[in-house]
Amino acid sequence: MSARPSPATTPPRTHFVRCSIAPVEVERPETTEAPFEVPEPDVPWVTLVHNDPVNLMSYVTYVFQAYFGYSKDKAVKLMKDVHHKGRAAVSSGTREEMERDVQAMHGYGLWATLQQDR
Repeated sequence: MSARPSPATTPPRTHFVRCSIAPVEVERPETTEAPFEVPEPDVPWVTLVHNDPVNLMSYVTYVFQAYFGYSKDKAVKLMKDVHHKGRAAVSSGTREEMERDVQAMHGYGLWATLQQDR
């Protein structure tokens, strides 16, 4: 059984008076600053190829020549950086371009990542 209050015990309804408030005008202080900040130009991203114990140096050189179109000398230099320094930045550009290059390097079986250039 529900416990509903009887009409005799229900408190009387109160009536609210509607009123409107006019908006207040606020003066905006004048500033010499731009209304928004201009972002810094997009910092380029780089594709890094990392050293691995699987791929031959001649294969890594071939990939750099075949995919990036680098000369043999540049491809060998980058391959040596990968081998001796542990990694090399092989391309730079927008984030989307570098994501594409990283995926291509993965397709060739190379270990690659991307990061913002400093």
